[in-house]
Amino acid sequence: MDEVLLRTLTPGVLGVLVRRGADFAAAEDAVQDALVEAVRVWPKDPPRGPKGWLVTVAWRKFLDAARADTARRRREDRVEEEPEPGPAPAADDTLQLYFLCAHPSLTPSSAVALTLRAVGGLTTRQIAQAYLVPEATMAQRISRAKRTVSGVRFDTPGDLATVLRVLYLVFNEGYSGDVDLSAEAVRLTRQLAAAVDHPEVAGLLALMLLHHARRASRTAPDGSLVPLAEQDRSRWDTAAIAEGVAVLQAALARDRLGEFQAQAAVAALHADAPTAGETDWVQIVEWYDELVRLTDSPVVRLNRAVAVGEADGPRAGLAELAALDAALPRYTAVAAYLHEREGDLAKAARLYAEAAHQAPDLAERDHLTRQAARLNARLRGGGHEEGR
Repeated sequence: MDEVLLRTLTPGVLGVLVRRGADFAAAEDAVQDALVEAVRVWPKDPPRGPKGWLVTVAWRKFLDAARADTARRRREDRVEEEPEPGPAPAADDTLQLYFLCAHPSLTPSSAVALTLRAVGGLTTRQIAQAYLVPEATMAQRISRAKRTVSGVRFDTPGDLATVLRVLYLVFNEGYSGDVDLSAEAVRLTRQLAAAVDHPEVAGLLALMLLHHARRASRTAPDGSLVPLAEQDRSRWDTAAIAEGVAVLQAALARDRLGEFQAQAAVAALHADAPTAGETDWVQIVEWYDELVRLTDSPVVRLNRAVAVGEADGPRAGLAELAALDAALPRYTAVAAYLHEREGDLAKAARLYAEAAHQAPDLAERDHLTRQAARLNARLRGGGHEEGR
């Protein structure tokens, strides 16, 4: 069974059902039933046209549900409308489905969960693991989201800002999840940029391109994380970097600065540095100042503290960090890094170990554990200047 093929076909099949008049929640249930049927039937009897087969079976599943839930006259009308089996249209409905899943009535977390489930093809268990919540909790969240959009027609799109946020979060999820969604998020953002003339859409595309360009160097052959400062920059995709910078410059020239453009500017400064030591941290701090002004986000302030520590020294970074909530995600890891740079290796080792227990995924936990072990080995060898 080709699971990748099924995942690729799912958005198009879902789009066909919704265009035929099925509400989103019922259509999604019908498509899932059709996928289960495909897993059962296809290994012994593969169809000539997989998408057409899925559309036909999903529509029949939808009609079966409609017969059980609606009045006789409505049931008969829908049965009469059933099209003959045949080739399915080749339209790509994925971006339209993103707009539907990103309905303004949904919270960003619910919108992302619904998108990952209905469009991305992830299981409820995979999404729950990504959010670090019990599977039952995520199932309830997705069910509530589906009920919220169940009455929304396919031609009633969500808010552009919400779509951008969902695309951004799906792109980030693509780096850590079991299913690679990052390239798909880039593809859809390209489509959106071609259809919508907005500097923040361009800013998001630039940000994705600049981050995606570094992907090959983010992990070692054994799967361990490689920090930005230690990455092999010869493995960065220079064509993607050049494209991202060009897209960003065109967006910034319109003088309508937004969050994604500012984030892309930070990424561009990292990409422009031939070595980690040549990074223009002063400019990066200035862009973080813009991001603080635009978002007032505690996470942005945390990243700014790191940049200040690089630009003005670790003590300055620790002073910025002291003003933030210690419960912030990755706060402890940042504190460990800055204390190490200041020379307090014993405290840094303790903080790295503490941060490892708080890490959201296995790769990050392993990386922080190795950092703690590295410093503890140096301490046992007497190579530290504690409390400097």
